[in-house]
Amino acid sequence: MSPLDRLQKLASHFSSPTPVPDSQTVIQPGDSHEYHHRHNFHTLSPTSFLWRAAQIEPDATAIYHVTANDKILRRSYAEAADRARGLAYYLKKHGYKRVGILSTNTPAFLEALFGIAAAGAVSVAVNYRLKTDDISYIFQHSEVDAIIADFEFEGLLEGYLKVKPETRVIVDNDTDATEGELSGPFDEAVLEGLQYDHSLGEHGWAGLEAQAGSEEDVIALAYTSGTTARPKGVEYTHRGCYLAALGNVIESGLNYDIGRCKYLWTLPMFHATGWTFPWAITAVRGTHYCLRKIDYPEIWRLLKEEKITHFNAAPTVNTLLCAAKEAERLEHPVRVTVAASPPSAWLFEQMTDLNLHPVHVYGLTETYGPITKGYHMPEWEEIPVKDKYAKMARQGHGFVVSLPCRVIKPEEPEGVLIDVKKDGKEIGEIVFEGNICAKGYYKDAQATRKLWAGGVSHSGDLAVWHPDGAIQILDRAKDIIISGGENISSVALESQLSTHPHILEVGVVAVPDSHWGERPKAFITVKPGHEVKGEDVIYWAKNQSDISKFMVPREVEIVQELPKTSTGKLKKNVLREWAKHGVKKILI
Repeated sequence: MSPLDRLQKLASHFSSPTPVPDSQTVIQPGDSHEYHHRHNFHTLSPTSFLWRAAQIEPDATAIYHVTANDKILRRSYAEAADRARGLAYYLKKHGYKRVGILSTNTPAFLEALFGIAAAGAVSVAVNYRLKTDDISYIFQHSEVDAIIADFEFEGLLEGYLKVKPETRVIVDNDTDATEGELSGPFDEAVLEGLQYDHSLGEHGWAGLEAQAGSEEDVIALAYTSGTTARPKGVEYTHRGCYLAALGNVIESGLNYDIGRCKYLWTLPMFHATGWTFPWAITAVRGTHYCLRKIDYPEIWRLLKEEKITHFNAAPTVNTLLCAAKEAERLEHPVRVTVAASPPSAWLFEQMTDLNLHPVHVYGLTETYGPITKGYHMPEWEEIPVKDKYAKMARQGHGFVVSLPCRVIKPEEPEGVLIDVKKDGKEIGEIVFEGNICAKGYYKDAQATRKLWAGGVSHSGDLAVWHPDGAIQILDRAKDIIISGGENISSVALESQLSTHPHILEVGVVAVPDSHWGERPKAFITVKPGHEVKGEDVIYWAKNQSDISKFMVPREVEIVQELPKTSTGKLKKNVLREWAKHGVKKILI
């Protein structure tokens, strides 16, 4: 088939959405009535990005993946769009309206996000590292009627299926086969859907909901981690995801004049629906480099051989990436969007030395992922290096698609919003407003009211507001250490301790002190090939570092590994338990 024939065939599957109804007023010659219409309007939905990409560049590589059967899979945008279309028609045929996803970063996960939305259904992606009880709770709470599960995690559904045995589980084998012996139920569902579309008369994408009926409808439920309470389902709308994705295109610099971005999926797609990057990368027709697990040698191979241009990762992932034995300065620059927990200036310096250029963002599940950016100012190149990286470590200003973020006084009555001084000293709570704040929590009106108290979305994060308008996180409210009347930011102390030449990672929590009320305790891991004792670190902090005397840890304990969430955040609740009862086991 010639390229022209192929493009014409694709066009039949990618018809434009149904136009908005015509004018409401008939205008006669000489009539002075206003002409009412909505011709200049279309609903915003990121689902349209896939069929658009397949129309523009059908043969462009959409997906690169080393499959579970160790084959390199390359899939074009035409193929990815066809598979998402097939899944959508399968879901429509069977009437599934809420579809769970339990998977690592695979092509099936990516295609499912588009296929589920195109079927007019809601996706519910779940962290496979949660306790099985929490997984069961989320799928029950969200009322899914089907679940797409990677073969590796099918067993995690055993408890849920005892309660909801009628739920259809569609297993993905993650192989390079789309039919035949090596394929699986997910591939069979795609083929069944394509056959169903054929039986209906080949309506293609025109018969689906690439354009949402209402942009305020929910497209996905993104559940919080639930470390201290039951996970909450954050409601993501079509409009919010569309605008957040475009914000990420701009703020992470995904669009290229020549060629296209090559994005490596180190960030879990289940985390805040991949910070909307499944849609953002597709919007610019970039290549998704899917990754089944964090494998530092494999990441460095892809960075060097495949010339990856972008990836997103928490500070802990970047710390271990920089410390890997395969680490060396890359020939080409890579933009690394860094979030999930506050990074240190020292980490940014290490990354830049390797040609990994940080794009520092900050956000929450409740803000579709990133909502602020630490904008790099040209004049920073003229100031001392230490000061430059310290400024880069700030959380910055609100995204281009958001309203400016604010820092408000935390002790005011509910509904009273008073900004703190922009002096870089007064501490307050970060709050958000605007398009990329989530609607609320599914089936939890009380929590939604609390989230939106006073008409702003509350973060629970404490920060200062600098004179240039940039915010800088100090801590979660519960993690601030109050010592002798002084507020000690565990984040700031972690950042300072991480500059010790032998420390790899550090986590700080409060411990009781009979004289000062509270003092910091640090848990650290040591770089490979080095040795250090806790007392050595304390001596260094007191006598050789820039750490203020009242911030010096009372205790430093060396551990093999720090407890983290699946998205790379330190589990401070576990560290507090360790501080009380001793380190009995490493919790991952």
